Amino acid sequence: MLAPLLLLWPMSVALTWLVAQGIANRPYDRELGQLAFSVAREMRADPAFDRGLAGRHDLRLAEPTAALLRSDDVDRVWYQVRSAQGELVGGDAELAPPPDERGQADEVQFRDDTVHNDAVRVAYLWVGTPAGANSGVVVQVAETFDKRSRLATEIIKGVILPQFVILPVAVMLVWFALARGIAPLNTLQQRIRRRQSQDLSPIDEHDVPEEVAPLVRSINDLLARLDQTMGSQKHFLADAAHQMKTPLAGLRMQAELAQREIDAGGDPQSIKRSLRQIARSSQSAAHMVNQLLAMARAEDAEQARRLQDVPIVRLAREVVRDFVPRAMDKRIDLGYEGPDADAADPATPRLVGQPMLVRELIRNLVDNALQYTPAGGTVTVRLLPDPDGQAIALQVEDTGPGIPEGEREQVFQPFYRALGTDVDGSGLGLAIVKEIADKHAATVTIGAAHAVAAGGDESPGALFVVRFPCKPAPG
Repeated sequence: MLAPLLLLWPMSVALTWLVAQGIANRPYDRELGQLAFSVAREMRADPAFDRGLAGRHDLRLAEPTAALLRSDDVDRVWYQVRSAQGELVGGDAELAPPPDERGQADEVQFRDDTVHNDAVRVAYLWVGTPAGANSGVVVQVAETFDKRSRLATEIIKGVILPQFVILPVAVMLVWFALARGIAPLNTLQQRIRRRQSQDLSPIDEHDVPEEVAPLVRSINDLLARLDQTMGSQKHFLADAAHQMKTPLAGLRMQAELAQREIDAGGDPQSIKRSLRQIARSSQSAAHMVNQLLAMARAEDAEQARRLQDVPIVRLAREVVRDFVPRAMDKRIDLGYEGPDADAADPATPRLVGQPMLVRELIRNLVDNALQYTPAGGTVTVRLLPDPDGQAIALQVEDTGPGIPEGEREQVFQPFYRALGTDVDGSGLGLAIVKEIADKHAATVTIGAAHAVAAGGDESPGALFVVRFPCKPAPG
C-alpha cells in the first residue's frame, strides 16, 4: 500500500502545478485584457484616429492610462500600438508584431512572448477605423509572469503542504489497519503450522475473518478429499498386504515340506507336488504384483493426460489371440466378433485415450471371464460401434455362474470377490477395469448373458459392457 501512495504523491504535485498555473493565469489575463481595452479607448479618443493615425509616430497616452500602466510594482509592463501596415504608432518598440492573422475587431487575444529574454504574457486586439478594416491599428499590452508565478506558488503551497502532513498520517492509518486486519491471518497461519502432518481435520471457521472464510472452506474441502484418498490408500495397502500373505505363506510352507522330504529321503512324488504348489503360489504372487502395478498405472494422473488415438479393434483381437492357449487348456471356446482391424473403415469413430490402459482393461475383462467360466463354456469379445458414431461398445460375454444383481456394484471394489465361488483370484481385475473406464469417461455395466452352457443347460452368465465415447471421424 505504501508504494502506490509514494507513486501517487509526485503525480499529485505535478497535476496541482498544472491546475495552479491555469488558475493563476485567468484573473491576470482578465486584468491584462482590461489594460489593452483602456489603451484602445485612448486611441479612439485621439482626433487622428478617424484619419487612420496617418503620419503619427509620437503617440502619448493620457496621464490616467499611463498611471494605470505604471501602477504595477511587481511586473514590468509594456504597451505598443501599430498600424495595419505594421508601422509603430506609439509605445514600446521592444514588443514583437502580432501574428499576421487578423482577429475580430475589439476581440482580445493572448500569446506568450519574450522581451529582453524575459518571458511575458501579451494581450492584443485589433481596433478598426471608419475608413475600413485595413486602416485599423493593433494594440498590445505585455507584462512579465512574476505575479502569476507568485499566485501559482501560493496555491501549490496551500495544497501540497497539507499533503506532507496527511501522507504520513495516511501511511500510519493504513499500516495500523492492515496490521489489525492481517492479525487473524497470522493466527490462522500459526495454527496451521502447528498441525501434525497426519492431522487432516477441518480448520475452525469461527475465528477467521469473513473475507477469508471461503478460502478456509475450500481448504477444508481439500483436506476432506485428501483424508478420503489417504484412507482409501491405507485400506488398499492393508488389503494388498493381506492378500500377499496367502501366496507367500504357501510358498514358505511348501518349501519347508519339500526340504523335510529331501532331508528324510522321502517320496519324489511328494516333492514334485510341493514344487508344483510353489510354482502356483509364485505365479499367484506375480499375478497379484502385476495387478497392483496395473492399478497404479490406471491411477496415474500424469499418464492420463498423454492422450492419443487408440486402435481398439487391433487391441481386442491381440488380447483374444494372447489368451487362446489358456482358453484351450481349460477347453473354453474363446472368440471375437466385430470389425476386422486389417480392413478398418477410415470413417470409423476414433477413440482417444491411453492404448496401454485400454489393453489392460480388455485383458482384465477376458481374464476374469476365463477364470469364472467352467470347462466347455464360451467367452466372446465383441466390438459394436454405435450407428450415430458417437461411441463404441466393448462387450465380454461368458457362460459362467454370473453375478447376482445385488453384487454388481460391489465387484468393482478392490479385493472384493463374488460369494459362492471358489476361483483363486486377486480381486483387483474389475477394480482396474472401473478405474481405466473412469479415466476414459466410459461407463461399465454388468448384465446377465443367459447363454447356453456346455451340456445344453441355460447359464445366467455375465455380460460386461464398456461404452467408450468417441470423436467423429474426420471429413
